[in-house]
Amino acid sequence: MRPVSLARPRPSLFARLRLPLALLAVLLLVVAYFLYPFLRTRGGRSVRLWEWLNHPEAHADWAVQAGQRCGSAPFLMPTSGYIGFLRGDSFRPGHTHQGIDIFGGQQPGETPVVAAYDGYLTRLPDWKSTVILRLPSDPLRPERQIWLYYTHMADTSGNSFIVDEFPPGTMDVFVQAGTLLGYQGNYSGDPLTPTGIHLHFSIVLDDGQGQFRNELKIENTLDPSPYLGLPLQAGDNADRIPVCEEGLITPPPTPAPQGAGE
Repeated sequence: MRPVSLARPRPSLFARLRLPLALLAVLLLVVAYFLYPFLRTRGGRSVRLWEWLNHPEAHADWAVQAGQRCGSAPFLMPTSGYIGFLRGDSFRPGHTHQGIDIFGGQQPGETPVVAAYDGYLTRLPDWKSTVILRLPSDPLRPERQIWLYYTHMADTSGNSFIVDEFPPGTMDVFVQAGTLLGYQGNYSGDPLTPTGIHLHFSIVLDDGQGQFRNELKIENTLDPSPYLGLPLQAGDNADRIPVCEEGLITPPPTPAPQGAGE
């Protein structure tokens, strides 16, 4: 009579690998989640932006115009040029762009930037390239206050292209839609790593205490699409060039002399 074996049967190879494979699948999904926006941005949009920056005259139909209103959208276009990057794009894995970047295709200090809506302008004392507009009543949700954030209006050394009417320390000064605020620049804070010449524009939520939230966090910003009447959310626009197909164009502001601001 054979002795009875008390040893448990060895699990199959698949059973032994099931947990590691499941963990690997989860890891790959997480990596894909963070990489997809980056790869999407580095695809068609980046290629098209390169084409625009090298040959803007060949692609005039790609550009929006400062002061242009798309259909019945509440906001005017804040500047002229090609909208190269959208809210939700990514420039590095894990990063998410909070607004839109509009590239004028000209030299620093040449492409006008205007107020997209009536509001109250602030420029903090240390802001070289940035202003923000307070809108006491969101045109799409009148019960809340929102803010319009503009930046990169200076050259690589921090010489401002914001007009003289809004010096550092300006606080809550009323401006009408279409008012000239400054000109596109390429200031990044580091002269050795300038940005491309463009305007970064975003819509920032109020903190409930009458101040703007941290614009660097995408959860503190709003999708600009319904405000400007264009598909400006990256997840909803894989490859379409955002331009007004039908819209009113208000006369652009009269350019101020070059070198405005300090």
